[in-house]
Amino acid sequence: MLIPLSLSQVSKLIPSVATGGQFKYALGDPRKILQRLIISSIGGVITFLISVSQDRNQTYSLWLLMCVLFFLYILWGPILEASRKNLSYRKNKFFSIFDGFICDIYKTEKIETSREQTNRYGRLELIEKKRTWLVLELEDEDGYLSKLSFPMENKHSQIQIGSRIRCLVSSNNRNFQKNLFLTDAWLPDLNLWIGDYPFLLRPAFEEICTIYKNKFN
Repeated sequence: MLIPLSLSQVSKLIPSVATGGQFKYALGDPRKILQRLIISSIGGVITFLISVSQDRNQTYSLWLLMCVLFFLYILWGPILEASRKNLSYRKNKFFSIFDGFICDIYKTEKIETSREQTNRYGRLELIEKKRTWLVLELEDEDGYLSKLSFPMENKHSQIQIGSRIRCLVSSNNRNFQKNLFLTDAWLPDLNLWIGDYPFLLRPAFEEICTIYKNKFN
């Protein structure tokens, strides 16, 4: 079942400004955090040195402001990245709550990082770091909808074919027949949230699902 939502309802489910969970996702792994720290530190030091070499005029204030912005990049960088991701999703024209079932489950391997390294024989070899992703195929009474994939964790072992699943789906096609975009999803029978990026304000989504469930029942 697809339950249409208005843009005002979507704005209550996907905020313009990043939430705590979205900030954590955008902050990234230790390697990405280190990259942000390096950019923040180098940029901050350079702009600070330039600012102290300036006379106390309008240029000095500008360089000092840039110095502060660079030092705070570790904070506003992830916020900006997550906020842009939210706004990008909200640019779609049509939105609906999908209330359906899992019709198939399988695993796949995805390469997270790769690098070349010299082995003990002096030859270059490719080192790949892989992670297992779980892929769910979704359907409802009208047939097949789409796939939802995300990094697999131990808690996902309880997911089974036939489990009820709800998520937000968007498209620029009014009939939702192609180019579908899915958010993270809620499995109400298991009280479990799944997905890669946490688009939704989850308590608000659970509440609106309950409202519509009571309405259609």
